[in-house]
Amino acid sequence: MTDQLPTSFPDADFRMAIPEGEDRVRRICNRCNFIDYVNPKIVAGSVVVKDGFILLCKRAIEPRKGFWTLPAGFMEEGETVEEAARREAQEEACADIRINGLLAVYSVPRIAQVQIMFRAELVSDFAPGPESTEVKLVRWQDIPWSELAFPTVVWALTHYAEIRGKDAFAPFSNPPGTEKITR
Repeated sequence: MTDQLPTSFPDADFRMAIPEGEDRVRRICNRCNFIDYVNPKIVAGSVVVKDGFILLCKRAIEPRKGFWTLPAGFMEEGETVEEAARREAQEEACADIRINGLLAVYSVPRIAQVQIMFRAELVSDFAPGPESTEVKLVRWQDIPWSELAFPTVVWALTHYAEIRGKDAFAPFSNPPGTEKITR
């Protein structure tokens, strides 16, 4: 007997039902009663700074291709959120970063995501990675606000501005009044 769950179900025939003891509809295999849980995806990223400048990446991929973002992306199995944030900085900006602490945890249930954002310092050169057409360091006053890819990028930058220069602070969450964006 194995402790591993099957990774594919070639002969599976699923039904949608509420499993006993639960409160929501799930996919359940008609042959073995396996419950196929679908849970939110975790995104890890960072507000990366160097000498007061902020690292931005212009997206080379959808969604929001051509818009600016922070280095961030989906976690992979087998990595910590910190490792995921460092990997995403490397993938998107060919950059090595030093994480300085948790900035925020944002919930975006509309797209089944939890976004974990860190404060980080740029500790290497940078260049566009395969997911970016351009990367640059910008001063706060030069952030292209109308060209930012996602509301969570705006939130992270705004929250970062609130704690600049502070060593200790409580991590942020979704700003008040953002229910329409997240639902």
